Amino acid sequence: MILDSLNSFVMKTSLIQKYNVPGPRYTSYPTVPYWNETNFLYQNWIDTLKKSFSESNTKEGISLYIHLPFCESMCTFCGCNKRITKNHEVESPYIDALLKEWSIYCKILGEKPIIKEIHLGGGTPTFFSTKNLEDLINGIFHYADKAKEYEFSFEGHPNNTTHAHLKKLYDLGFRRVSFGVQDYSEKVQKAIHREQPFHNVAKVTFWAREIGYTSIGHDIIFGLPFQGEDDIIDTIEKTKSLQPDRLAFYSYAHVPWIKGNGQRGFKDDDIPKDDEKRKLYEIGKELLYEYDYQEIGMDHFALKSDGLYNAFNNRELHRNFMGYSASKTQLMIGLGVSSISDSWYSFAQNVKNLEDYYQILEWDKLPIFKGHLLTDEDLTIRKHILNLMCQFETSWQESDDYFEEIPAVLAQLEEMEKDGLLIIKENRIQVTEKGKPYVRNICMAFDLRLKRKTPETALFSMTV
Repeated sequence: MILDSLNSFVMKTSLIQKYNVPGPRYTSYPTVPYWNETNFLYQNWIDTLKKSFSESNTKEGISLYIHLPFCESMCTFCGCNKRITKNHEVESPYIDALLKEWSIYCKILGEKPIIKEIHLGGGTPTFFSTKNLEDLINGIFHYADKAKEYEFSFEGHPNNTTHAHLKKLYDLGFRRVSFGVQDYSEKVQKAIHREQPFHNVAKVTFWAREIGYTSIGHDIIFGLPFQGEDDIIDTIEKTKSLQPDRLAFYSYAHVPWIKGNGQRGFKDDDIPKDDEKRKLYEIGKELLYEYDYQEIGMDHFALKSDGLYNAFNNRELHRNFMGYSASKTQLMIGLGVSSISDSWYSFAQNVKNLEDYYQILEWDKLPIFKGHLLTDEDLTIRKHILNLMCQFETSWQESDDYFEEIPAVLAQLEEMEKDGLLIIKENRIQVTEKGKPYVRNICMAFDLRLKRKTPETALFSMTV
C-alpha cells in the first residue's frame, strides 16, 4: 500500500513537471490578450448587442455583472481592478455613474430587458452602504423586469459584511453570497494582507443562513505564500464546520508583471512551487470528497443540494467572465469600470481608469475602450472550450462543430491520452478523473489563436 501511494505521488509529480506551463483560465475564448482590437469598432458592439438581445431577451433574459471597485485595503493576492480608499464619499457618484451607464444601454436596447442574473463583484461590494446598494438595484429595475427564475449574487468581505448588508440584499432578491476566505493561517493572512479571523467568517455565514440565503459560497486559494499542508487541512476542516453550499478552491495566480507591486509583498521563494503546490490541492480535494463535496468544472466543488451541482449534473453549467454559473444567458452586460460584456458574437471592455469612466459617461457614450468581434471559427472553438471547462468532454459529431484543424488538435492530445488524462474516441474526447487538474492544458490544444501566435512575454499564470 505504501509503495502504491509512493508510485502514485511520483507519477503525479512527473505530470506536474511536464504540464505546468503558462496557460489561460478560459473565462472566454478568445482570451483577452488575443482579442483583435484593430478590427473592432464601437458600432460592432452596438450591432451585436442588439442582435443578441432580440434573440434572447424574451426567451431567457440577460445577465448583469456590476463591478464595484472600492476596497479599504490592498490584498496582495488579488488581481481585480480596484481603487483603495477609506473615503466613503466615493460611493454615491459611482452609483450614479452605474445607473447612467445602464440608462444608455436601455435606450440602445429599445425595450425593457428581462434580467435573469445579477452579480455584484469587486473590489468589495460590501464597501458600499445598504442605502447605496438599494439605490443601485432599484435603479436597475426602474428600466428592467425580473425573469421568473432569477439568480442574484454578490461577493462579501467577511470583515465588513454586516447583518444589515445581508438582510437588505436578501430583501432585494439576492439568494447567493460568496465570502472570500483564502486561508485561515495567520502567517498566510499577514503575507497577503487579508487578516480575518475564523470568527468573522463563521458570523457572516451563520447570518446568511439564518436570513434565508439558499447558496452560501466560500473562496479558498492554494499555493499562497508560506502556505503548507497543515494550513490547507486546517482551512478545509474549519470550512467543513461551517458547511458552505459551494466552494471555489483555486490556484493562486502569481502574475506580478500584470498586478504590479500589489503582488510583491513577499518573495517568490515564499510561494509553494510545482509538485509542492499541487500536493496542497490534492490534500484539499481529498478532504472535500470526504466531506461530501462534488467536483464541478475546474477548481469548484458543491454539495449535491446546491444549484451548481444540479446544473453540472444536468449539463447546464455555463462559464463566462463571472466564472461558473448555473444559469446561462446569451447576453451578459458588464457595468462599471473595467467590466467586460459578452453578446456571444462580440466582447467589449470598459475603460479601466475611474476618471475616464466618469468622463465618457458625461458624453452620453458607453465607456468602452476595446473589444473583439468573434469569427465563425472563434464561435466553434469557444463551444469546444466551454464544453471541456463545464462538462469535461466535447464532440464534433455535428458538422457545425467540426473544424479543419481537428486532426492537428488530436495529434497534440495523443501524448495526454498516453498519460491517461483523456480518452480520444471517433468524434469526441473525454477528460478522465486523472486529467481534470489539467483541463486548461487540454483546452490549449483547441486554442488556435494561442497556437498561431505564441506569447513573447508573460501573459498567463501557470496551469498547475
